[in-house]
Amino acid sequence: MKIRPLMLTPTFAKNVKAPGRYGDGRGGLGLSLLVRPASCGGFTKSWTQYVRIGGRPTSLGLGRYPVVTLAMARERALENARAIADGRDPRGGSPRGVPTFAQALETVIAIHAQNWKDRSSSEHQWRATLTTYAFPRIGSKRVDQVTTADVMAILTPIWSSKHVTAKRIRQRIGAVMKWAVAQGHRPDNPAGDALGAALPKNGAVQKHQRALPHAEVGAALRRIRRADAHVGTRLAFEFLVLTAARSGEVRGALWDEIDCEGAVWTIPGERMKAGREHRVPLADRALEVLDEARELSDAGGIVFPSPRGLVLHQTSLAGLARDLKIDAVPHGFRSSFRDWAAEYTDAPREVCEIALAHVNTDRVEAAYRRTDLFDRRRRLMADWAAYVA
Repeated sequence: MKIRPLMLTPTFAKNVKAPGRYGDGRGGLGLSLLVRPASCGGFTKSWTQYVRIGGRPTSLGLGRYPVVTLAMARERALENARAIADGRDPRGGSPRGVPTFAQALETVIAIHAQNWKDRSSSEHQWRATLTTYAFPRIGSKRVDQVTTADVMAILTPIWSSKHVTAKRIRQRIGAVMKWAVAQGHRPDNPAGDALGAALPKNGAVQKHQRALPHAEVGAALRRIRRADAHVGTRLAFEFLVLTAARSGEVRGALWDEIDCEGAVWTIPGERMKAGREHRVPLADRALEVLDEARELSDAGGIVFPSPRGLVLHQTSLAGLARDLKIDAVPHGFRSSFRDWAAEYTDAPREVCEIALAHVNTDRVEAAYRRTDLFDRRRRLMADWAAYVA
């Protein structure tokens, strides 16, 4: 077992793979390297500094490795220690220790990250959108100084042209501001109801995911099977179509979830959008796909691993469809399945909806339903596999 150095070194920071918090030894001013596993494989590394400000223990984020090197992290830790020694708050806040929006964002991400299903992707999206659109105006502002006018100025230029992005930015700014309210840093949320009344009404028609007519799905699958692409990606794509599952559910599938003898795939609740366990009946062709995938198996237990043995990247399946000029996204094949079920089968709507793992919005009906109609869904999925074959 390799022993870590007493003090951190650039080589150790680069090569360490074991999750944990690694301190910079005595005299390190509370500096440590935090290593966490990423949901899409690999690790994320970030610098933190444990200090006491105004007598209260506080953890300061110093940036992510390797963007911030060990030398840079030590320099920032020293600057913070000097500021505290001078009676100043290194976060740049007021005498009450009010953080800037950028600093508060890191705290809010840390609070919510544990509950995000795709943690690495969500963290990236939060930082990317807010760094691009919000930081130029409010990144360096204290959270108690951010106004509704600030948020309005951020959103107005993109409210119509990039409406979905704008809505997400508003929600993320609102999450930071709600945290600030809860901490007593401000009395209101400047991204709340008052802002909603001031923003223009958006009349854009919702755009659905691109999907193929169900009659074209079989031809698309044949092109995918013949494609010059990584075998794990090809098999994952076909399995996605045959099971009408979501991309993340397929890419994250583990052999422990598969019962080939019983021909059922049981997806645990923590990997489902609705947060509830979902059983998927496997048609004969889906089992054949799994037999082919066995040749890719390794100790990681991933059914469809990437060439490096990790979970396939979230863009891998969409990229394959794009390269083959298939006019659909992976999620769109769920729509193809649903249209086929409505037009070519006599399966009740409830059976089709459960096959897609859709949540029953009728609370009364959902409360009395005690079955997942598995046997009826098995027949439906077998018919779908035969149709696309």
